[in-house]
Amino acid sequence: MSDLLIRPATRSDVPAIMAMLADDPLGAQRESLDDPTPYLAAFTRIADDPHQHLMVAERDGRTVGTLQLTIVPGLSRRGATRSIIEAVRIRADERGSGLGTRLVEWAVGESRRHGCLLVQLASDASRTDAHHFYEKLGFEASHVGFKRVL
Repeated sequence: MSDLLIRPATRSDVPAIMAMLADDPLGAQRESLDDPTPYLAAFTRIADDPHQHLMVAERDGRTVGTLQLTIVPGLSRRGATRSIIEAVRIRADERGSGLGTRLVEWAVGESRRHGCLLVQLASDASRTDAHHFYEKLGFEASHVGFKRVL
């Protein structure tokens, strides 16, 4: 995979990221490809926040993967900084190629570079294949998560 480039996302990557977010049964229910306006507004907020790292993986000029890494300073754990990995997505024709591993390992390395003592992520309860993937990368299911839709 030497031809793979992991780089910060640009505004022109947003349509490809939208497509990856919607490209599974769960994403198809909550994403919409009809109107890029809210995604572009979110991209601007992310790009303006130095604690946010929206990344893409590019191969042969195609955006083939994405994730978002958030650096979170905190008081707990003796003032530890942590990171959160979210929205890991790989194009369907690239799944199983090792690309997801490369992206997550990039995020772990970047977390270390930022002095994080902990990397965390959440995965929808229905994504059992993703859970196995994260466990293979050394992540442990350690918490029960809660969400409240506003």
